[in-house]
This record gives sequence, structure tokens and C-alpha cells, in this order.
Amino acid sequence: MHNYTLPSEVILCEVGPRDGLQNERILLSTDQKIELIERMADAGARVIEIGSFVHPKAVPAMADTDEVARGIRKKDGVEYRALVLNRRGMERALASGVTKVKLTVSASPTHSKQNSNRTPEEVVRSFEECAEFAGANGLTLSGAIATAFGYYAEGTIGLGLVAPLAEAYMSFGVDEISMSDSTGFANPKQVYEYMKELSEKHPQVDWTLHAHNTRGMAMANIYAALLAGVKRFDSSFAGIGGCPFAPGASGNVATEDVVNMMDGMGIKTGYDLDSVIKAAIAVQELIGHESDSAMLKLRRGISAAKSGCTSPACEV
Repeated sequence: MHNYTLPSEVILCEVGPRDGLQNERILLSTDQKIELIERMADAGARVIEIGSFVHPKAVPAMADTDEVARGIRKKDGVEYRALVLNRRGMERALASGVTKVKLTVSASPTHSKQNSNRTPEEVVRSFEECAEFAGANGLTLSGAIATAFGYYAEGTIGLGLVAPLAEAYMSFGVDEISMSDSTGFANPKQVYEYMKELSEKHPQVDWTLHAHNTRGMAMANIYAALLAGVKRFDSSFAGIGGCPFAPGASGNVATEDVVNMMDGMGIKTGYDLDSVIKAAIAVQELIGHESDSAMLKLRRGISAAKSGCTSPACEV
């Protein structure tokens, strides 16, 4: 007889349109991105990260986020959010009709210096201007802490580096914070301990786990977070993508894999698994390669078996 409690329902944010596609060699058209976003909304997504308002030279795949935001057939009950890094990004989001934006700071001093030439503390302090803009213009802010569990230069990132950044977000009104395992460093024990301590100390915050499967531990880390009381998770259709500014950080956890696990445990997500799998297959066709998705590998194996083909070269 077990002595733990799992939530009856979770919210999975679909980050494929942003964190998935930004790292792909093939750049999708605006219409293709819009179609994928709408498919995921129809499949049951309640939160979708549609793109990022960053400089197009820095992330070319996100250059058309303004057009994507304007072109989406918005569905009632679905939250459409975007990543921003500064006030200029906030202004673009507002002009495009996006009302929920996410800021991000790296907990790794090395990673922060590499990408912004500033310390994490300097970066998060700069967000106060964004918070003022949001308050004056009716935008809702959420926050993310990248490399929250580890980075190549430092190894494990201690909670002592992470907690002050979370508290800085809280100081200007952010009550939804994502702990992002940008390079797949986290392990289940670490995830449980970090998420348990943060959620118990700051129960007013909606804590999210953003897991990468770089080292094959994403699903175990998600389960550990569930045990710690976390009810919000990020995932990417077909398991594509990663941070273009964190070498080797490929491997977002696949939405269809997370939905399958939650379904099996009786935890509601709102997603229809078959519809998510069909959307993920469409993603693979568009990007031109297979991805790290257990459910899609299973689907290919079943299709090959039904066709009588036993060669590893068999395709769906």
C-alpha cells in the first residue's frame, strides 16, 4: 500500500511551436506553424507557447512570431503565450495581440554571461521594467529559470543560486515560475527536493517543470515532480527542439509520451492521445527527420509489424 499522493489533473503546456521549432534546421512557414498550433489546441492543449519575440538574427526560426500570433484561430479556454527577453519583446507581443508572456533568466552564471554578458542577478533585475510595462498594458507575466538544475560549466546548480531568482520574480508580481532543465542535467531526487522545498516555501506560486530528455531522465523527473506536488509541465510535440544557446540541450520531452504516461496513471490532461500522436507525426514530416518520441517509435514498430516488415529500415 503506497503512502504518496498524485494529482488528479495536470496542465501540460505545449512548447513545440517555440522551444521545439527554434532548434530545427528546416524553417517552417508561418502557415505551417499556425496549423500545428491549431492542431494542438484541437487535440486538447490548454496552454500553448506559440513563439518568441526575440531578435530574428538571434533565433531566425522565430522571426515571424508576430504574424503567427495574429494568424491563429484562437480557441476559447486556450492560453496562448510567448517568450520575451526585454521591453521591446513586450511591445511586440502587445501589438500582436498576445496577452501572456514569459521572461527567462539563467541560473548558471556561465550560461548567463555567454548569452547576455550579464550576471543572473543583473538579468532578473532588468525585468522590473518589463513588469511595469505589463502592469500598465494588461499583460500577464510568467517567469522561467533556465539551467535550474545544472550546466556544463558549473555542473549541478544549487538551490541557493535558483531560489533568489525565483524570489526576484515574485517581488514584482510573478506567480507562475518554470524550473527549466535546459541541458537535461536533473535527476529525480534533485527534482523532488527542489520542487518540494520551493512549493512548500512559496505555495502561492504555480510551479512548472520544463524537462529535457537529453540524458533519458525526463519522464522520471516528471514523476518525481508529481510526487512533490507539481501540477504544471512543459512538453513538445514529437519531442523536438531544445535551447540553441545551450550546446547539446536537445530533447524536449515529447507531449505524446507525457500524455500517455498521465493517461496510464489516471491523471487528466485534457488531451486526446491519438490526436496528439497524429499532430506529432505531422511535425516529423515537416521537419524531415525522426525525433526522440517513444510513442512515435512504437507507432512505427506496430505499422512495420502489420506490414510484415522486420527490417530496421522500415518506415511508417
